Amino acid sequence: MAYSRTLFGTTPDGRQVQAYTLVNSRGTECTFLNLGAVWNRMCVKDRDGRTRDVILGYDRPEYYLKDDAFFGAVVGRNANRISGGRFTLEGTEYQLAVNNGPNNLHSGPDVYRDRIWEAEAGADEAGSFVIFSLWSEDGDQGFPGKARIEVRYTLGEDDSVSISYAMVATKTTVANFTNHVYFNLAGHETGSILDQEVRIHGSAFTPTDAVSIPTGEIRPVEGTPMDFREWKAIGEEIDQPYDQLVMAGGYDHNWVIDGWDQSLRLAAEAFCRESGIRVKVYTDLPGVQFYTGNYIDGSMPGKENAVYGKRAGYCFETQYFPDSLNHPQFPSTVLPEGKEYRSTTVYRFNL
Repeated sequence: MAYSRTLFGTTPDGRQVQAYTLVNSRGTECTFLNLGAVWNRMCVKDRDGRTRDVILGYDRPEYYLKDDAFFGAVVGRNANRISGGRFTLEGTEYQLAVNNGPNNLHSGPDVYRDRIWEAEAGADEAGSFVIFSLWSEDGDQGFPGKARIEVRYTLGEDDSVSISYAMVATKTTVANFTNHVYFNLAGHETGSILDQEVRIHGSAFTPTDAVSIPTGEIRPVEGTPMDFREWKAIGEEIDQPYDQLVMAGGYDHNWVIDGWDQSLRLAAEAFCRESGIRVKVYTDLPGVQFYTGNYIDGSMPGKENAVYGKRAGYCFETQYFPDSLNHPQFPSTVLPEGKEYRSTTVYRFNL
């Protein structure tokens, strides 16, 4: 187990961005940035022993700052969308910025991805790790309560990357964190992911309206293109004339994880036949947003000058359901004053 720190670059306003690289005894490497606690590289061996970087990202800080796709970013205080940017807590109505049509998306526009986080790296019996932490003031992004946020990445000897989130706030507030990492298990630079196969351990999903806000329905996937209970190529049904796919331009929906009981359980998995690389996603959260990069536009050069076009990567964003604040029947994202929010998601890579 090993770890190192190097200078990744400097932002246009002069802030230094450090890169923290973790390595295990199998030669698996991953890199994270103190800019936004971004997951920048994930280098694993394919079936022939060749190393491939299997997540999308950039080689320069300024590209991350301009990135509407949120490659590898930690997202909070609230991941995904809030209808109209409005919600009520303890009788007080809050209005967030509207930055995605009529809605708030990923707590923007003043997102955590654009901030320099405190960082500390080390190693213990679980593996090499880096811990990023951030103070979020009362009223930051429009949310109540001063909060201390911590995100810990750990690279295990089993080629797993564990992401542990923690937050405590001085007022009752909102806590719903995710990581917006994009996978391409053939290699980040290889283009379309439509032939890669996915299985999602969810028998239902939360359908949305035309602006991607859940209707409140929990709809069974059976008999729809949303059914990934058995292995299926991403591209097999992505262009079907199903209203949910048409409105979102592909998959960009929340699946309800079967048997959720707040313990760590297998939520989703993906496999690339060409490389032999697979990833399994475990989480203690109730939902996972499967997004197929429908709006990646290739406007900025990716790592090693790769061109990332539409559907060049896909996300498994573990989360509470979108717009949970306005749907009391959904699991709650409300964090009471002084109570600690904790959540863990594990991405395990193997052949």
